[in-house]
Amino acid sequence: MSAYKSDFLNVLATRGFIHQVSEPDALDQLAKSQAITAYIGFDCTAPSLHIGSLLPIMMLHWMQQTGHRPIALMGGGTTRVGDPSGKDESRRILTDDIIAENLKGIRQVFSKFLKFESDGGTAMMANNADWLNTLNYIDFLRDVGRHFSVNRMLSFDSVKMRLDRQQELSFLEFNYMILQAYDFVELHKRTGCVLQMGGSDQWGNIINGIDLGRRMANAQLFALTAPLITTASGAKMGKTAAGAVWLNADMVSPYDYWQFWRNTEDGDVARFLKLFTVLPLDEIGRLAALKGSEINEAKKVLATEATAMVHGRTAADEAAGTARKTFEEGTLSEKLPTIEIPRAEMHSIGVLSAFVRAGLVTSNGDARRQIKGGGLRVNDATVTDEKMMLSPATLTPEGVIKLSLGKKKHVLLKPM
Repeated sequence: MSAYKSDFLNVLATRGFIHQVSEPDALDQLAKSQAITAYIGFDCTAPSLHIGSLLPIMMLHWMQQTGHRPIALMGGGTTRVGDPSGKDESRRILTDDIIAENLKGIRQVFSKFLKFESDGGTAMMANNADWLNTLNYIDFLRDVGRHFSVNRMLSFDSVKMRLDRQQELSFLEFNYMILQAYDFVELHKRTGCVLQMGGSDQWGNIINGIDLGRRMANAQLFALTAPLITTASGAKMGKTAAGAVWLNADMVSPYDYWQFWRNTEDGDVARFLKLFTVLPLDEIGRLAALKGSEINEAKKVLATEATAMVHGRTAADEAAGTARKTFEEGTLSEKLPTIEIPRAEMHSIGVLSAFVRAGLVTSNGDARRQIKGGGLRVNDATVTDEKMMLSPATLTPEGVIKLSLGKKKHVLLKPM
């Protein structure tokens, strides 16, 4: 049971979001006595966030649900630098245009989880480009840089790891922790923000911000980190053979997103229900108690609830219905991902290139390996001949060709 008195920390603790808190009693008391403001930073390195960002987004969600003000800080400025935490090599430098475009894609996700001021809520979206892009270097060195000890910066894990492996760490990246600390102080000044949250790998960076806030503004600031999520088998959460599981529907379809959660390992179901859905804890307890094959019912609930958070209830129910038809009733669902190909090409398309076109394999060689292992099927029949050709004769009564990789991945080829 959680020992916290504030709803905010109590909810985070009982649902498994807390790894470390600086001065927990003082933060708990503050959150119990008044509405506080907290932020999490998100860099804009891609046009969508992926599943790895879901945990911090859920922390902001619960913060708002318990009466506080969350800030989603977009790293329009810091994305130009690159965070060395956990990275073996330098991040690709992006142009300002690409960063702005990525920002637009990322904004869509947050509106599903937070109610912003423009919609009558309290949540804010800020962009550190607003203060970082106009900094005067000499003033910044004098006012902020003097508070940082290089000896101490060299002791941080994110720096040490790169130096120990003799991977080059540019001066640009070395500055990242100073900029992140400055963000915290700037948000405190602009919004009264007193708490920065993030993954456990951000602890050192956040503590830097607390220290800088005390030195520059005599402010009492706080840190709260969440555990880094690995699956029961020890794999990194959100990494699949197909790559990252993105949150934007144009990058990963709601159906594929649903399937990702449906494939959760048995040992992770209860934990993921607490972290990635808003189901009440007693309902999660009931689902977690299911044993044997019944655990699959809990996985379907997890998949549908997690998908509803990101893609809406209608898309989640459709994905669940498509899966039920495809796997349990054995019928062909028109809601499966569909690739259209010109009718002229349908007269003769090789099975290898068809699977590559559908995105189920990465290359002809990959397709051949899958065929050897019995992993590819056309209209539910296992492919045994890599020279097999598809043609209009292969079309099902519904006028499509169903391509399958394993039991869970299906794409329809449709002539147009």
